[in-house]
Amino acid sequence: MEHVTEGFIPVKGGNVWFRITGDGPGIPLLLLHGGPGGMSSEKDPLRQLGSERPVIQYDQLGCGRSGHPTDTELWTVERYVEELEHVVEALELEEFHLLGHSWGTMLAASYLVNKKPKGVKSVIFSGPALSAPRWEADQRSCLEEFPAEVQNIIEKNERLKTTDTEEYQQAMMAYYSKHMCRLDPWPKEMKEELEKLNSQIYNFMWGASEFTVTGTLKDFDVTGRLSEIHVPALFTCGRHDEATPEATEYYASLVPGAEFQVFENCSHMPGYETPEIYRHKIREFINRHS
Repeated sequence: MEHVTEGFIPVKGGNVWFRITGDGPGIPLLLLHGGPGGMSSEKDPLRQLGSERPVIQYDQLGCGRSGHPTDTELWTVERYVEELEHVVEALELEEFHLLGHSWGTMLAASYLVNKKPKGVKSVIFSGPALSAPRWEADQRSCLEEFPAEVQNIIEKNERLKTTDTEEYQQAMMAYYSKHMCRLDPWPKEMKEELEKLNSQIYNFMWGASEFTVTGTLKDFDVTGRLSEIHVPALFTCGRHDEATPEATEYYASLVPGAEFQVFENCSHMPGYETPEIYRHKIREFINRHS
């Protein structure tokens, strides 16, 4: 059994839960979960790297096992970056590898370009969402491949603001089963994690769905500053990802010397869809930059 340490770190607005899996001698790997409003995964295949290096997860404030304040002034990119700084400081991480998934890539990029931290040895952008307008446009493009009935249900319910209806949820699941996770059925743990999504944070920062960005992130676009990232970088996505291969490769082209990897037969959750292949690629990359 891997050595596991859990605890809480005080940040602005409350306490955030963290877990360190493993006590291997290598430089730690720090994971930033998706969302906004998501949580760390119990079944993250990267936890199995703990025998080689500590693997650190934490639930961002308002998420998972962390505190759940309701003050919307806390839900800003700037505060989440500040929270990340607190986690790094509290865990005394002088050097570490950084991996963000989905919304976590927004957080990772903002941290790197705005704070210029010295201890980051490498960064992995997994299923990157580095331009909200590009993300929204890509989802709309993917949606056009679905039957007109599905498109009409989504358009109607978003226009009427009735996105809590059963027909809308079913239409969204049709989309998610192609572009979020292609396993059938979905893993129990993944379904539970999505059910625990903090919808207040998601709706406030993002919006009602992947297709319509109405929240505070609607103009988020860090592509113009990606050239400021000067640590080894890997950009990954699934072949059928919401973060499309075209967008992901474009982001990689903006970071000097960055690498690009597509996971075949996957969408947005390669850690669930092909865990061994995903873990192998991440392991190989960070081992080269330790």
